[in-house]
Amino acid sequence: MGIESIIKGKVVEAVNSCYSQNIDIETVQIQKTRREFEGDLTVVVFPFLRFSKKSPEDTAKDLGAFLQENIESVTAFNVVKGFLNIVIDSSYWISVLNTALQSDKYGFKKLEAGAKKVMIEYSSPNTNKPLHLGHIRNNLLGYSVAQILKANGYEVIKVNLVNDRGIHICKSMLAWLRFGEGETPESTGLKGDHLVGKYYVKFDQEYKKEMEALVAKGMDADEAKKQAPLLVEAQDMLVKWEAGDKEVVALWRKMNDWVLAGFDVTYEKMGVDFDKVYFESETYKQGKAIVERGLEEGVLYRKDTGSVWANLEADGLDHKLLLRDDGTSVYMTQDIGTAYERFNEFSIDEHIYVVGNEQNYHFQVLSLVLGKLGYDWSNKIQHLSYGMVELPEGKMKSREGTVVDADELMDEMVNTARETSNELGKLQGYSQEEAEDVYNKVAMGALKYFILKVDPKKNMMFNPKESIDFNGNTGPFIQYTYARIQSVLKKTVDAGIEFPEFANTNIAISEKESNLIQMIANYPVIIKEAGDSTSPAQIANFVYDLVKEYNQFYHDFPIAKEEDVELRAFRMVLSKQIAQIIKSGMELLGIGVPERM
Repeated sequence: MGIESIIKGKVVEAVNSCYSQNIDIETVQIQKTRREFEGDLTVVVFPFLRFSKKSPEDTAKDLGAFLQENIESVTAFNVVKGFLNIVIDSSYWISVLNTALQSDKYGFKKLEAGAKKVMIEYSSPNTNKPLHLGHIRNNLLGYSVAQILKANGYEVIKVNLVNDRGIHICKSMLAWLRFGEGETPESTGLKGDHLVGKYYVKFDQEYKKEMEALVAKGMDADEAKKQAPLLVEAQDMLVKWEAGDKEVVALWRKMNDWVLAGFDVTYEKMGVDFDKVYFESETYKQGKAIVERGLEEGVLYRKDTGSVWANLEADGLDHKLLLRDDGTSVYMTQDIGTAYERFNEFSIDEHIYVVGNEQNYHFQVLSLVLGKLGYDWSNKIQHLSYGMVELPEGKMKSREGTVVDADELMDEMVNTARETSNELGKLQGYSQEEAEDVYNKVAMGALKYFILKVDPKKNMMFNPKESIDFNGNTGPFIQYTYARIQSVLKKTVDAGIEFPEFANTNIAISEKESNLIQMIANYPVIIKEAGDSTSPAQIANFVYDLVKEYNQFYHDFPIAKEEDVELRAFRMVLSKQIAQIIKSGMELLGIGVPERM
């Protein structure tokens, strides 16, 4: 039991003892004491004034005296208005440090039988274009949330749904047929996803030309959008695909294989993976079957044109299309089929979809439609809705070819890390292989940290140059602090100083050292809060605050040169534990930390 829980329990006893009142432990509020006041923890006294019938100061003095008398580690207290500041003996904090040192996975909960089973879907790319900056935020967020949920003791299943069918896929297929002249990844040297993406852009360019030509002949602009020959042919191709046309299906398989091979390279570079990959081409049939059943049961309805809809007016929404007039399915159809397959196969307790906030309505509707179709797990769906990523130059558009390609961005980050490291001269004596490993860790650490430190719900602007700075709230700054600690500890051991297992609890430590241990004590709480809120930003900002606090300590206090043997031993194990938390916290963000920089 942590000291906060102990204090809360004793405050309940104190109110009973002093004022003969039983209170709920949840009404006891404890905060970290503000830096300008003496103390470690602060009890808010105002909720107890109605029982004491005394001033805030006198009430605080009553409670403070009780706590000092009944909790051994409370050595003193002071009162500032209605706030009771409590001083905790340094021996308690050092014992907390010693406890933390005993676990390689400090703050993590073990996976136990009967643990909550959570599925998390992220990435969900379309096989008509390569991954871009928006996909990077999606993948990094999904992977990190999965790591954090595992650290909270959940059984986590990471899945990807590849959107490998639909009109957008047919657009790139048709453009390749018309304008590709048989190009392949091998003949062009392009990654398969880049090659197919090139023809998705080409389709849009040629489609616009056709629309403009029709408008020039007097056709209404909205009608021209529907009647442009390329679009009509792409729609026909989709109907043929769903009907199993051999030539269309063969072309689809070939081009999808190119794209999927390209995605695998990008995922490996990004450092994300999946336990299972689903394909829309395999799940949409299940969705169509479920929609047909809903139609038979009267839950859904068919319009005269042949399309199938769900009426959601009773839920304050409108009508949602589930099958088009020609019988082809939409995203919602396959999401119904995919959800059905997943809940049946894995008996999951919660399903988290990591998808941008432009799809908020989609997932609200998905849950409602599944509920109407009779699935009692429809309320176990959670949409982790995240904001858009922009660059200083502005927004991106896939069909216009103005996206920031994920592969190119990651390569640029590695090049920048290489240039920065060479300028600073920090990797002298490294082999080329060792140096490249550091460049990659620094580059990906910069990219991942810059994105994950932002609350997922917020839109953000990604600035590559800012992200790779070795100072400030950045991944490289945190990585450098970890490497510095490793260097200091190695030099200390190399100087013949034996590395201690634990610290002596009877030594006097500074306020700064006590603050560091209190941050260590709070790490398990941060992991839980990050899991509850599905926000890696909580981990990122905690690690940065810890690193900032440690660097101030490192500047002010000697370690190897400390003459007091017990104090030196304490600072060595304190530094070791700080490094362990930096490493594990960064791993929760999917970031590696170099041992040397």
